[in-house]
Amino acid sequence: MTDLDGIPLESVRRLRRSEYDRMVDLGMFGDERVDLLDGILVVGHRASPPHAESVCRLSETLMPALRGRARILIRAPFAASEYSEPEPDLALVPVADYSTAHPASSFLVIEVADSSLRKDRALKGRLYARAAIPEYWIVDLTSRAIEVYRSPVDGLYTDTERYSAGMVLLPAAFPDVAVDVAALIP
Repeated sequence: MTDLDGIPLESVRRLRRSEYDRMVDLGMFGDERVDLLDGILVVGHRASPPHAESVCRLSETLMPALRGRARILIRAPFAASEYSEPEPDLALVPVADYSTAHPASSFLVIEVADSSLRKDRALKGRLYARAAIPEYWIVDLTSRAIEVYRSPVDGLYTDTERYSAGMVLLPAAFPDVAVDVAALIP
């Protein structure tokens, strides 16, 4: 098992999602963007203009096409496990009332990455695969491409593809929705 600056992970007290939610309710983090990933608080970054623009383009593309078929959450908490509550850039979740609990299932989770690419691939990729999210996209702003991960098995995605400008991407749960890769990346 890996460690945190010499401290073995098995000796670290991980936070549960319920404890984290209570801390959020008490206002302990103020306006700071924090995700709970595998029981560890991970400080997020402020979105750059290209990052924010890509999230906006994604939502504008997907919302009209999925109205009544899925809810699109933008940077909202997702109950991935007892120890994880990330806030993905977008999550396409079943249509339901989430006023008393965060969604725990999703058709598709999307992260937009510039400086967070390594974390989105490794840490969040494993987290979403363990949560049995059938499809996970990383919009890689640096390479101007979308990495698509599908078919989670034993905490890992077994099918990976890369889509670039000029290509059209069809979400597995909604194959009638065509997504022009070039249109999503500023």
